[in-house]
Amino acid sequence: MADIDVYKEWLGIPEGQRPPDYYTLLRLVQFEDDIDKIRENYRKLNNHVRKYATGQYLVESQELLNELAKAMLCLTDPDGKREYDESLGREPDEAATDTPETALDYLVGHEVISRSQVSEIEHFAEARGLSIRDAVIQMKLAEPVDAARALAAELRMSFIDLDDMLPEDDVLDKVPRRTVKRYSCLPLFEDRGRMLVACADEPSVQLEDEIRLRFGVPMRGVLALPRSVNQAIAKYYAPGMRDEARSEEVATSKSSKGKKSKGKKQAAAPQRRGKLTDSEKSDRMKISLIIVCWCIIGTMFAGFLLNGFQWDFRYAVPALILAGMVFGGLKMTYLKG
Repeated sequence: MADIDVYKEWLGIPEGQRPPDYYTLLRLVQFEDDIDKIRENYRKLNNHVRKYATGQYLVESQELLNELAKAMLCLTDPDGKREYDESLGREPDEAATDTPETALDYLVGHEVISRSQVSEIEHFAEARGLSIRDAVIQMKLAEPVDAARALAAELRMSFIDLDDMLPEDDVLDKVPRRTVKRYSCLPLFEDRGRMLVACADEPSVQLEDEIRLRFGVPMRGVLALPRSVNQAIAKYYAPGMRDEARSEEVATSKSSKGKKSKGKKQAAAPQRRGKLTDSEKSDRMKISLIIVCWCIIGTMFAGFLLNGFQWDFRYAVPALILAGMVFGGLKMTYLKG
């Protein structure tokens, strides 16, 4: 950014501290606490800077877009914002409550649902084993983005629109496709000593450990729409785009250093697969049902041939027995993940 002061020329920020603090960058009053206002300013500035994202200043615009994203993600994360504000000299508010609001409280507070619908949603979610996010979407009471923001509020995480993000290539190169697929996540960039990772759900301990291993810094998860995460994985991890060998080399070398520091060899723990997402469970169930149906059809057709091309429904019994055995095997292996 040596040829142009993008902060002054594009954002109208007077000369002074470079880079400016997050509040100045997002054109906010110091220590602004209104999350909706923070997101609103971020979206306006993001759209404005994108006008320069071609031609001569392509690199500068992409770097500034990431700076804006880091600022927004920090200031909309309750814990991250508190740490950042204290680093700027803000006195801790002893009277402030640290109790996170529930997803339902968020939806009621933002007038997405009414208070009278809360018990119905809770019953629907409990009866079907769903999260509140998935329940309100299935009941068609909230748009996916509102449901995701509600979950983010409950988990004390920032919400992110991946269409506005530009992950750094060197970060993406260090995490193989099989890892991002397993955990439904997308590594973005580093901010103040933490690796920001977009997740479709609350990040697992296994994912946090793997990110720490690969980058040598703690992870900070930010919530995104599951659909957006899958689309971003398909976009940034298309065949041939990422260097899988390099990502494996990074993980192996860091793992070896860790073992040497302990002064003794340890057997490698078997790699554990993350839990299947709701989408993966649904897809596997559909495939399993198709296999079972073909078992029934195949058995009945074999009986048709053996019976001189005449239908005999006595073959339905062995067909159902075989289908039950096949489904049982799938349930213990394929459906279990």
